[in-house]
Amino acid sequence: MTETSQKRVFIRTYGCQMNVYDSERMAESLNKAGYTTASSADEADLVVLNTCHIREKAAEKVYSEVGRMRMLREQSGRDVKIAVTGCVAQAEGAEIQRRAPAVDLVVGPQSYHRLPELVDRVERGERSIVDTDFPTESKFDHLPEERSAATGASAFLTVQEGCDKFCSFCVVPYTRGAEESRPVASVLAEAERLAGQGVREITLLGQNVNAYHGEAPNGGSGTWNLAGLLRALGDIDGLERLRFTTSHPKDMDEDLYQAFADNPKLMPYLHLPVQSGSDPILKAMNRSHTAAEYLAIIERLRSIRPDMAISGDFIVGFPGESDQDFADTLKIITQVNYAQAYSFKYSPRPGTPAANVEFHVPEEVKSKRLEAVQHLLNEQQLAFNLGCVGRTLSILLERSGKEDGQLIGRSPYMQSVHVMAPQHRLGQMVDVEILSAGANSLKGRIIMAQQAA
Repeated sequence: MTETSQKRVFIRTYGCQMNVYDSERMAESLNKAGYTTASSADEADLVVLNTCHIREKAAEKVYSEVGRMRMLREQSGRDVKIAVTGCVAQAEGAEIQRRAPAVDLVVGPQSYHRLPELVDRVERGERSIVDTDFPTESKFDHLPEERSAATGASAFLTVQEGCDKFCSFCVVPYTRGAEESRPVASVLAEAERLAGQGVREITLLGQNVNAYHGEAPNGGSGTWNLAGLLRALGDIDGLERLRFTTSHPKDMDEDLYQAFADNPKLMPYLHLPVQSGSDPILKAMNRSHTAAEYLAIIERLRSIRPDMAISGDFIVGFPGESDQDFADTLKIITQVNYAQAYSFKYSPRPGTPAANVEFHVPEEVKSKRLEAVQHLLNEQQLAFNLGCVGRTLSILLERSGKEDGQLIGRSPYMQSVHVMAPQHRLGQMVDVEILSAGANSLKGRIIMAQQAA
């Protein structure tokens, strides 16, 4: 890339919230290297596919997308460069370029700070570059100090990455590496900049975010846990809401329980995956907790915050799952009563221990079990939403709705809430009386005292 050229990059993001955050930071680093952001692949000189390996056939979807980008390159007559990043890049490595020679660059999640340098090498004519090493230096050491202006009232902030849990179905330890936490000072500095840009809500991200153990600030000794970090974030002027995801039951501790009681900015909502209600299946998954231990966590949380909303993840049809095992999963769903949850059929991930286990559940059985789980979870979500009707909730207005004069905000419990309000209300916190509820959203009106403001 020459200094006088004006290059454009388009980043397509798949999967989790951390990928969204990573894509933003990749765009920022490439912006500093001379790339502006394109609104579509058709306008781009560089296309980055930031991939996720959690879903079934994720790699095949990437190859399909690469094929579309190759056709775009051929039809446009422009030398559009193609890069694959993210967890599929880490898992597949050089295999991506063997199967899809159109790919110029493959970069794993730990090497994003080298992306401008690697892209420059591609621009200079080098091909088939693969960087999927796990460097000895921390990825967090290379995050740009400045972050481009926030585009809304809420933002993600990655504070922890990697996983040491090695659940038998999961590729994250192999694609994101060992658990690593970002220093407290770095997190607080970025949060202060976001607040200065008008961000009112920050969601802290990590594969095991409640395992956070960041280096203490100002030369202090030791590390801070997540509760300590949340306490410091709560002191930042302008920030009104804090959230974090995703948590592991093993890393719930008394300090974090107490944070929900003591930190008024911490929302009463927790995403805490259990995956199964069966102890034998949890053991086979290497989940390091039992169903009873998980239920005890929920009971403790609700004793502190009676309005606590719980979200979760479920995998049905794990190898060896019996009818009784599945019945235990339905039982724990009933006992917890989720505000919302995600559920999936088990699908093997190459390289994970569970992929080599026999006694796989037939596909038709998995499908029936998934249908039953989702039916129960959907009933619970609707009931939770209906239970909000008549209440007044504090809503952060985040974006415009489809109707004229409509704005959409987020409740403390992560529900989408639709209200009629003028555009200047965007980014504000307002009290809303909830008038009706559906399966996926609420409708309400801003109370009159605020409506006149």
